[in-house]
Amino acid sequence: MDGQIEAVQRMQDYIAEHISESLDISSIAKAAGYSPWHARRLFLQYVGITPANYIRKLRLRSSALRLRDEKVRILDVALDCGFESVDGYQRAFFGEFGCNPTDYAKKAVPIPLYTPYGVKSVYVKRRTEALETKNVFLQIIDKPARKVVIKRGIKAADYFAYCEEVGCDVWGILTSMKSICGEPVCLWLPKEYIAPGTSEYVQGVEVSVDFDGIIPDGFDVISLPAAQYLRFQGEPFAEEEFESAIGAIWDAEKKFDPSTIGYEWDKSNPSVQLEPIGTRGYIEMLPVKKVK
Repeated sequence: MDGQIEAVQRMQDYIAEHISESLDISSIAKAAGYSPWHARRLFLQYVGITPANYIRKLRLRSSALRLRDEKVRILDVALDCGFESVDGYQRAFFGEFGCNPTDYAKKAVPIPLYTPYGVKSVYVKRRTEALETKNVFLQIIDKPARKVVIKRGIKAADYFAYCEEVGCDVWGILTSMKSICGEPVCLWLPKEYIAPGTSEYVQGVEVSVDFDGIIPDGFDVISLPAAQYLRFQGEPFAEEEFESAIGAIWDAEKKFDPSTIGYEWDKSNPSVQLEPIGTRGYIEMLPVKKVK
């Protein structure tokens, strides 16, 4: 099975590297080392959709972010996505997100962007022992006063429990919302921010204090003050080692004494977790304040 998963991961990696080019099943299958028929079958088995549908979803996701962030013509976006006409692109966009791309470009609303998960992170047996981390990079950063649009869980204290309670589709909706820090975040909330009967761990997107955009159904908004954070960043890691990479940072956090740099932990602000992305290393931020 591991050989099949490795092959599907190679296909996903190849698609990601060549997403702006013309892609066909023959070239994708070649990256996997299988025949086109067998490669398509394996991809469908492990990813849940065909390579063609996977490519379409990734391109529509990319096009939505461009329409949100750039001044671009619908025609140009359609052609870049591989569609031969604006009509075809509009139908696909509406079918994927439930809104017209022209309307979306004028006023972006939260939409369920497709989130591609590498199959190795899902199927390969994960290393749960902490990695021998050679370097942990530390940096003091300032976060401004802000609002956070969040989706609360029920009892979750970590990512896996949260996904079981809420589902993994929340991340796509959050990604569609423009963030002041460039990406969604996961938070461990102090008790004063936890609504009765909801979880400590939440996912959300940081927005400006004057945010007046649409709040998706079932989401909530909290306001956070300006605060300083100690950012922990580990070394890059393999997909199947993300739990171990997280554990290594947690070990570093437990061992670190912020008083050595003139700070103490700030229990009044939430801790922040960024999406574990192997190429940049795992990142977590703990709130601190200067020792008086």
